[in-house]
Amino acid sequence: MNRFIAVVTAGFLATGVAQAQVTEDDLKNDQSITTQIVTNGMGRHLQRYSPLDTLNKDNVQNLVPAWAFSLGGEKQRGQETQPLIYDGVMYITGSYSRLYAIDLATGKEIWQYDARLPEGILPCCDVVNRGGAIYGDKIFFGTLDARIVALDLKTGDVAWRKKIADYKAGYSYTAAPLIVNGLVITGNSGGEFGVVGEVQARDADTGDLVWTRPVIEGHMGTLNGEESTMTGTLNATWPGDMWKTGGGATWLGGSYDIETDTLVFGAGNPAPWNSHLRDAGTPTEGNTGDNLYAASRIGIDPATGDIKWHYQTTPREGWDYDGVNEVVAYTDREGNKRYATADRNGFFYVLNREDGAFVSATPFVKDITWAEGIDDTGRPIFVEDNRPGNPSDAVDGKKGDVVFASPGFLGGKNWMPMAFSQNTGNFYVPSNEWGMDIWNEPISYKKGAAYLGAGFTIKPNYEDHIGSLKAIDPDTGEIKWEYKNDAPLWAGVMTTAGGLVFTGNPEGEIIAFDDETGEKLWSFNTGSGIVGQPVTYELDGEQYVSLISGWGGAVPLWGGEVAKKVNYLNQGGMLWTFKLPRQFASN
Repeated sequence: MNRFIAVVTAGFLATGVAQAQVTEDDLKNDQSITTQIVTNGMGRHLQRYSPLDTLNKDNVQNLVPAWAFSLGGEKQRGQETQPLIYDGVMYITGSYSRLYAIDLATGKEIWQYDARLPEGILPCCDVVNRGGAIYGDKIFFGTLDARIVALDLKTGDVAWRKKIADYKAGYSYTAAPLIVNGLVITGNSGGEFGVVGEVQARDADTGDLVWTRPVIEGHMGTLNGEESTMTGTLNATWPGDMWKTGGGATWLGGSYDIETDTLVFGAGNPAPWNSHLRDAGTPTEGNTGDNLYAASRIGIDPATGDIKWHYQTTPREGWDYDGVNEVVAYTDREGNKRYATADRNGFFYVLNREDGAFVSATPFVKDITWAEGIDDTGRPIFVEDNRPGNPSDAVDGKKGDVVFASPGFLGGKNWMPMAFSQNTGNFYVPSNEWGMDIWNEPISYKKGAAYLGAGFTIKPNYEDHIGSLKAIDPDTGEIKWEYKNDAPLWAGVMTTAGGLVFTGNPEGEIIAFDDETGEKLWSFNTGSGIVGQPVTYELDGEQYVSLISGWGGAVPLWGGEVAKKVNYLNQGGMLWTFKLPRQFASN
């Protein structure tokens, strides 16, 4: 039985003190309650915007370290967590499925939980965890053996632990859960192993399953233990039995739009990568070869798991352009309710919030080769010569024609979350300018084995930079400013009412930019590459910023020539917290 490691302060042992409870109203208002952060994304719409303006462009140079917390041990891998804050405690997750409770004022550990993973887990892209969620008197987070765990906020005791899927078949879980109306909502990981992407909802008190929604056509959903509706139509867009191992992992989790009462989840790449196997001679009547709902954004009813709408960013996907990137609800300058998402395929999309309908798409990275653009219906205008070749056409039948495709399979933007500023109306998108040589190979499905059917090598597109933080006007698609970084960017972004944009880079810097000009206003070197997510909050009338460092993630594992460029970077595992001293608050 898994056990927690706990050191409980005397204050938490006091009897007769009512324990604080996070309510649906707390979740609903998380962005505006500046003393707490109880949701991933600093609000379930994932805007990652804070209304705090004590820290601003004029005084950010006075930001100083308040405390630091080491994750310790030998488990120094990629640290992608977003801190959560509630009732004087900060909660962070760590690599290898750990969770820490830390005193917010001092940085001292209160308790630690270690999931003690089994042998044989199959994480695709490092042993990362992107954070938790708080509701009631519990904190929820996922583990690499595809489980969801509920812990007592005060003690770290296990309240319940449930299996999402079979890790031996390649499933895992790395995203932060989402809480809506007392339901804990999760995705799954493992698209490279021929899994089936799915969204699940559980009762937060008991962990009992309420509904499931597979996102690949042909699979049945469930509601209260009974079969509900089939996803899509069997074999409508999949040939033969390929839907049974169709991929589409929902590995980044989702967002929630309270105004339309809609969960929005992204589905990853179809499996295998070799699109010629999934086309099977299509398009033909009754089978378009689009392989729904892989590489799509999907609107889901949070009460039942029914699909309301979908929009597929990369139909006939053949480059590993996952559709999982976060969907952010916002209101544009003319008052229209919109969604925005920056896709791995290199295009920045705006959708209508009522029905997910396509509004616009513009490139946010340079040198896109796989498509000439997006037509008026929202469908890509493919460049067929830039689709990796069919191995069946090769003389030896072993390797299709190699093509150079841009962006590379790690995407124009990968998992690292962008931010929206209510201050400027712009999005701030961490992106990378790279491409890849890619080719297709024969492949057959085997449970628990990689199911790619492709080979690849990532390459930088430019000598002077790979990473690029871009300020994008969603109304026009115009890039207002760009910050170029030598190494790939892999950290999240946060904006504030003080006119600041925060992020980190693999070189170890936490950086604050001017949201209007892109001027670099402040930085601090942490000693290890940053792939985490910044937050800001208020404590005793002072504004704080926290961000974890610890190099890792997919780039050093899958980055090809790019990985060689950053192989000097140190791993680590340190949570850094900064504050603006009170005497500088009015400057």
